[in-house]
Amino acid sequence: MLKEFKEFALRGNVVDMAVGIIIGGAFGKIVTSLVNDVIMPPIGLLLGGVNFNDLFLSLNGKSYATMAAAKAASAPTLNYGMFLNNILDFLIVAFTMFIMIRQFNKLMPPVVVPVTTRECPFCATEIPLKATRCAHCTSEITAAAA
Repeated sequence: MLKEFKEFALRGNVVDMAVGIIIGGAFGKIVTSLVNDVIMPPIGLLLGGVNFNDLFLSLNGKSYATMAAAKAASAPTLNYGMFLNNILDFLIVAFTMFIMIRQFNKLMPPVVVPVTTRECPFCATEIPLKATRCAHCTSEITAAAA
């Protein structure tokens, strides 16, 4: 069983997936820092000095000056500012992945699928290339008619 596990764990796909997960985690941290430290502060400044991490709604009906004060009072809060940051994180990651996959697909050669069927000239159904009679309409098909 140990030998089977070793073969599974060292397969190319598993190792590639592990590398992808590690790089993805690091990329997620970079995007989170980009959103929290670079993008949101200027947006907050343009909106009148708003810090999106401090946007919250107290669910117990009491008013708190800051989220820290609400947390100190153990008040239930709806942290919509953090939610907005997370949405922006997701959008940046999704757009980056879209661009990367789009570029990767442009670099890959087009996949040529060999033609294995043709159209019956009598009933227009798909038939195998080597067929001499249509399975649908039973018409005889010659090479010249195909």
